[in-house]
Amino acid sequence: MTSMTVNGRPVRFRMDPDTPLLWALRDAANLTGTKYGCGEGDCGACMVHVDGEALRSCLITIAEAEGRYITTIEGLSRDRSHPVQQAMVAEQAIQCGFCTPGIVMAAAALLDKNPAPSEAEIKAAIPNLCRCGVYPRLVRAVERAGRVKRRRERISAAPSPGISAEDAAREVPAISAPGNPDN
Repeated sequence: MTSMTVNGRPVRFRMDPDTPLLWALRDAANLTGTKYGCGEGDCGACMVHVDGEALRSCLITIAEAEGRYITTIEGLSRDRSHPVQQAMVAEQAIQCGFCTPGIVMAAAALLDKNPAPSEAEIKAAIPNLCRCGVYPRLVRAVERAGRVKRRRERISAAPSPGISAEDAAREVPAISAPGNPDN
């Protein structure tokens, strides 16, 4: 059994230790905000924080995540009030939305380390692919979120509709792979 902390709560996965973290989060923990894009670490749709660092969850196994602190998009902020989430909405940097969770996680990790990044630093820290091409608005959104973090600006955008963040980030007890008799 593999144990870690996901969105501030202890979780034990009864799955093959070589299972990518992406699939444990999506299929077993029902945290579907983390998206499957390419499965090879190229697109960044599956980006999560592992001990505060933005990592592609398709490239890390649950064995490698043992004992670590994982934050998914559902756990970034319970009410979707994180500055990056708010700035992405305010700057209209969301098109289809598929890549958005991974971009938000990469941007949030960047701003935790550097709340005033340059355009070049933003582009280097957010390697995510966006088929809709929101890149200019994305840079503006990250710059704006940095200003919010530094308390130089406020954003009053409303949280997105849909499933409540609290429901999405609920505590999940020990989880087995589908079809496992230990369920």
